[in-house]
Amino acid sequence: MGFTPEELQAARGRHVPDVTAPGLRVLFCGINPSLMTAVTGHHFARPGNRFWPVLHAAGFTPRLLAPAEQGELPAFGVGITNVVARATARADELTAEEFREGGRLLAGKVARLRPRWLAVAGVTAYRTAFGDRHAAIGPQERTLGTTRIWALPNPSGLNARWTVAAMAEEYGRLRAAAFDEEATPTG
Repeated sequence: MGFTPEELQAARGRHVPDVTAPGLRVLFCGINPSLMTAVTGHHFARPGNRFWPVLHAAGFTPRLLAPAEQGELPAFGVGITNVVARATARADELTAEEFREGGRLLAGKVARLRPRWLAVAGVTAYRTAFGDRHAAIGPQERTLGTTRIWALPNPSGLNARWTVAAMAEEYGRLRAAAFDEEATPTG
């Protein structure tokens, strides 16, 4: 997947369509699209991103999907959006105001789609977007209407603190809560 510097530069600021449907069990929420995602139009498209392997290892998909197969996700009860829609080379290019505005827009999106869980892949992004300085990985006390929120580790390859196996375990806890009507997760 080689793109020219010009193609990547042209992708800066581009928005990538969400993969959603009403009544999802889990709406995954990335921080914002990478330039690679903006060029391809496929979420979590950067080769070092571990989202797709973690999603499969956690049991959300019956096989490892490629980013280009993202349209299959709603059939499995899941979708993808972002806190901030603007594509950047790095998440640290975003401002706190963009995160707060993204949180406001995300709350409206959740109100329309009504997923069972909103899963924010990046606890720092969640903290900033929703003004919850003390949030930790796991289920949150806050809800958006009837939608529960789960803060997940960011699957970026830059997040070396979390291995694929450790992330799959945390994502698997969410899967169990989202697909088991009787589940009452603890943090």
